[in-house]
Amino acid sequence: MIEKKIQEIKKEIGNKELIIVSKKRSNEDIMRAYKVGHRDFGENRVQELIKKQQDLPKDIRWHMIGHLQKNKVKYLIPFIYLIHSVDNLSLLKKINELSVKNQKKTNCLIQMKIAEEDTKFGFSETTTHHLLNSKYEETFPYINIKGLMGMATATSQKKQIEIEFQKLKYIYTKYPKLKTLCMGMSQDYKIAIKSNSNMIRIGTYIFS
Repeated sequence: MIEKKIQEIKKEIGNKELIIVSKKRSNEDIMRAYKVGHRDFGENRVQELIKKQQDLPKDIRWHMIGHLQKNKVKYLIPFIYLIHSVDNLSLLKKINELSVKNQKKTNCLIQMKIAEEDTKFGFSETTTHHLLNSKYEETFPYINIKGLMGMATATSQKKQIEIEFQKLKYIYTKYPKLKTLCMGMSQDYKIAIKSNSNMIRIGTYIFS
């Protein structure tokens, strides 16, 4: 039961934020989560996200969790609650530019590359340092950088995942202005919680 699993997860993670990953899930499934009071849902494809935003209740807080191409940013800015996947400076500039046009300050997480896989995107530690130690609020006045996000290597080696999460936790502690540390999905959220993640993204466990 979707409802029971949501209750179990929320009890387990306590006051940490739960983003239910609703990609490829039906509107009916999403509404089952909605009816037990959940409002934060994550999608990884812009087209699917736009369609669901149009069809589902307007008080849902939509999170863009997938790799985001610059030419699709314009479709999201009017309604998106949080973009998790800001993985390069060029994308950050585009989000700010379109946020200016919409007269809306857009919430973002800086995605850092902590995994070994080449398929993972993200800022390096050096680039993150340069950005967060700059006057970025002046450079990007229509962006609210809320925190950092990282995805661990897809591996069964729990020690490797823990090392990667601990690395991101360490970087996060250098920037006390940031409030969100987003790590952990269905397969590794328990490790992420031990590494002080305060935003967890779970889909497979809830809907399977």
